[in-house]
Amino acid sequence: MAKSGSVRSGSTAERLRDDIAALIAHDGLVPGDQLPTEQTLADRLGRSRSTVREALRLLEQEGLLRAVQGKGRFVSALGGLRVERPVTKYESITDMLEALGYAVTNAVLDVSESEATQAEALSLGISAGDPVIRLTRLRCGDDIPLVFSINTVPRDLLPGPIVHRDWTGSLTKALAGHGYNIVSSLARISAVDVPADLGKKYSLSTYDPWLLVTETCIADDGTPVVYATDYHRGSDIAFNVLRRS
Repeated sequence: MAKSGSVRSGSTAERLRDDIAALIAHDGLVPGDQLPTEQTLADRLGRSRSTVREALRLLEQEGLLRAVQGKGRFVSALGGLRVERPVTKYESITDMLEALGYAVTNAVLDVSESEATQAEALSLGISAGDPVIRLTRLRCGDDIPLVFSINTVPRDLLPGPIVHRDWTGSLTKALAGHGYNIVSSLARISAVDVPADLGKKYSLSTYDPWLLVTETCIADDGTPVVYATDYHRGSDIAFNVLRRS
């Protein structure tokens, strides 16, 4: 999703950014409405004023808020849209769904050791036929199927027998535990139906169409660590795209 962030993923300011975005929706603020002052937000959210200021800057960078010198911060036209997440922000699928208010469950449909396909090899900087781990999962929010994922990881990045690892958890966190901290990705988004064989096998065809996000996730040392094919349920998930002149 061509994502990047100015602060460490999961930092206090980044989490507070989501809290403020939720507060904007909760209070029914619309484009042109003024936000409460930094001190008011700090008191309301139980955070320091400096942390609130950093979170507000993140929202400004994403185009959701507009700062007017001497007057304050206002909800932008983009901030009033109900397409939930900015496409410029890197976050795991679990984090994304939880930020949208869903109670998330991850069903592991298949995990296996295999050989890299040509497409996977090109994205991961390895050779076709090299060993990989291929993980297929269904992410549900409030028991509703929302994201069907096929993630491929070079085998040596996650050592040890695959049967001894809990694959229901965050793949991003698992890789971070081995020193591969994902900080960005390159992605292509298109509207598709789930391939017929997968739709039939996992009973997903009734949820067509999906937003297919094909991306390569990059660690902080520049190593490609995940090739992801994620089908996001089109009726429930959308992404913001901010275009600047």
